[in-house]
Amino acid sequence: MEDLLKNLVKNNQAKSKLGEVANYIPELDKAKKDALGICIYDINGNEYCAGDCEEKFTIQSISKIITLMLAILDNGEEYVFSKVGMEPTGDPFNSIKKLETSSRKRPYNPMINAGAIAVSSMIKGKDAREKFQRLLDFVRKISEDDTLDVNYKIYCGESETGNRNRAMGYFLKSQNIIEGNVEDALDVYFKQCSIEATAKNLARIGLFLARGGKTSTGEQVINPRIATIVKTLMVTCGMYDSSGEFAVRVGIPSKSGVGGGIVSVVPGKMGIGVFGPSLDKRGNSVAGVAVLEELSKELSLTIF
Repeated sequence: MEDLLKNLVKNNQAKSKLGEVANYIPELDKAKKDALGICIYDINGNEYCAGDCEEKFTIQSISKIITLMLAILDNGEEYVFSKVGMEPTGDPFNSIKKLETSSRKRPYNPMINAGAIAVSSMIKGKDAREKFQRLLDFVRKISEDDTLDVNYKIYCGESETGNRNRAMGYFLKSQNIIEGNVEDALDVYFKQCSIEATAKNLARIGLFLARGGKTSTGEQVINPRIATIVKTLMVTCGMYDSSGEFAVRVGIPSKSGVGGGIVSVVPGKMGIGVFGPSLDKRGNSVAGVAVLEELSKELSLTIF
């Protein structure tokens, strides 16, 4: 397996030249453009890694699946999806247009920014600090890594440049989608996007979902129903507005982030973490997607 992963990294690293590192948030553009790494943890506890699998990066939109798990734990499935839909949009992740033009006046799904901000507002806690600490503790638990933390330079950049996200937050408040303090919700959102991790961490999170919400100790942190909801939304909405194409080509639940990470799940079998900061026009890792497509074909991983 490790030989396969090394070959996949070697075969696809040059594809990084086809994309660009994200630069609209200060500090993100400092990533090494041709970095590429992959890690797999299988259900039997085996670890296989190749390339830049221990390089740290911010998880960005990958945090959306984690916040969704905790929000459902805190509020229940019915409440969460009364505020946020489950349908793909076909629009970019930061689009705002359908918030006002949709007859439903609610975000289409939790994987776009508007939906994720609404979900972040649902985390329980007396203030933004307590809410985020609960979320950070939850990330550490499901990744089985107590050292995970926020990159505060990225967080400051997220907060300083996040005017479109602020506009979404206040619009959601005007529609009673956000019931609490808007700035608290935005602060949690900016911080969750700024959590630093590695491809190994993402593979652990993928394995957690592959096990139906269990850690390696056997602790059932979330019930299998929540894990199923998250994996399903990863398939339909997890790769931004190329989710359908990705489902055809790769065929496994995945969630990307503009930091270059992708977390993938092969239910009942393995979790996969990929890092490649050079992005295509839709915000997905160019080389990372290529690696996953080749891996899926080689091992027949598609769930379809």
